[in-house]
Amino acid sequence: MASWAPEELADAFRYATDWFRVYVEELNALNVYPVPDGDTGTNMHLTLQSARRELDLSDTSKMAEVARAIAYGSLLGARGNSGVILSQILKGFSEALRKREVLDAPGLVEALRLGAETGYRAVMRPVEGTILTVARAAAEGAKGESLEATLDTALQAAQEALARTPELLPVLKQAGVVDAGGAGYVRFLEGLRGYARKLPLPEPPKVERYAQTAFATEEFGYCTEFLMEGVEVPIEKIRETVAPFGDSLLVVGAEGYVKGHIHTDDPDGLLATVARFGRMVRTKVEDMTEQHTEILAMAGAAAEAPPPTGLVAVALGHGVARVFRSLGARVVAGGQTQNPSVEDILSAIRSLPNPKVILLPNNPNVFMAAEQAGELAKGMGKEVYVLKTRTLGQGLAVAVRYLPEAEPAELLLEMEEAAAGVRTLEVTWASRDAEVEGLKVLKDKPIGLLDGKLVLVGETPEEVLEGLIRLAAEGKEVLTLFLGPNTPKEKAEEVAARFPELAVEILPGGPDLYAYLGVME
Repeated sequence: MASWAPEELADAFRYATDWFRVYVEELNALNVYPVPDGDTGTNMHLTLQSARRELDLSDTSKMAEVARAIAYGSLLGARGNSGVILSQILKGFSEALRKREVLDAPGLVEALRLGAETGYRAVMRPVEGTILTVARAAAEGAKGESLEATLDTALQAAQEALARTPELLPVLKQAGVVDAGGAGYVRFLEGLRGYARKLPLPEPPKVERYAQTAFATEEFGYCTEFLMEGVEVPIEKIRETVAPFGDSLLVVGAEGYVKGHIHTDDPDGLLATVARFGRMVRTKVEDMTEQHTEILAMAGAAAEAPPPTGLVAVALGHGVARVFRSLGARVVAGGQTQNPSVEDILSAIRSLPNPKVILLPNNPNVFMAAEQAGELAKGMGKEVYVLKTRTLGQGLAVAVRYLPEAEPAELLLEMEEAAAGVRTLEVTWASRDAEVEGLKVLKDKPIGLLDGKLVLVGETPEEVLEGLIRLAAEGKEVLTLFLGPNTPKEKAEEVAARFPELAVEILPGGPDLYAYLGVME
């Protein structure tokens, strides 16, 4: 094949994303560097999926539009250290395509080269033995008269570089694995070549060991990400500001957005600091210590028969997710305005060793995806029970009743009773002017929802919170209050002091778009 037209390049990218999906669990099992940082395979796949979704919404008859979709989509969907670096490699790759009418062999060589260079520039302190090394080797080794031959040589050079990564990074040699991000880049190139050579999708490899078992559990901090728009200061200024908060730092931008990734012990302080540079579109905070513990549990699951019932919960906010995890749930990031995909939920179900799984969507907008994931899970031999929890408060109350040794039939009755007895308080801001059930709502003013229903408006979040507590307090004794990213604890304590009859626990890590999330029982 001499060249790819824009539509063919878009199809090749889609096929490579499907090819990559086959190897997600294998890549997750390889992950060790620099510390346990979520799931490398999952993060890279979600990054590719986001670019694919943007392609599906774009005019793929134009190369410039294909290039924009890949760069823009991968940035918006970039997850984890490996996903953000991959998005920058794809950004450089796309930049080489913008002025071309077709992608031929010389164009592919240039795109691979510019992709590797852009990836290196994105990282404050590039480390060899990672995806960067593999991407550079692929670019340097790419040559040939046809697209197929060029992909063959690029892939061979990438595979050879991947095999050398343990010699460059002692942590890989200690665990006896190659770099997970680099392996992911190899799988992506395999997918492009698979499309060019019309190869069928391979069967998923069986995962028999997890690299993280080579490392004892310790404190790893939080993998923290943010996405902002309307940023007017240089990216370098944001990098300098957030650098003291931790390591594994990436701050990148494209199409008017700025994305950041850092490992830190102070996610709330970091997000409050960076928020002054623009409008925060999305944040994600994941407890890497909890993730590491989950992976060790998965690795040990094969040694003994698992208990009958697992638990999956959809949640936003690192503090909320931490509580769900402490109660034994596998957490899927998502909720209001950030609904998870069927694939996200299915991946969480798949990762559990238990033959039966109770699934808590915690938002009506997630019900359909949860049910579809449950249906698909039947093909894996999983029995999934979707308990239609409508709020995070209901989900948390339900998760308290979870016992892995119990059968779903006995658990679900208790869980439904728990869901009925809890009140959920949400304080957020109106996204537009409106009149809802007699309440006049003004854009950007605080509003209060009780069990998902708008009941209050006010001048300050604290005024709304106090009103919600008074509405919900009858018969309740305990209030658990999660703070939003920019909410001072002192403000919450002032409100709590007005209710001495309540036992109040105040925790950080509420959902991004909330000032407060309260659970009353």
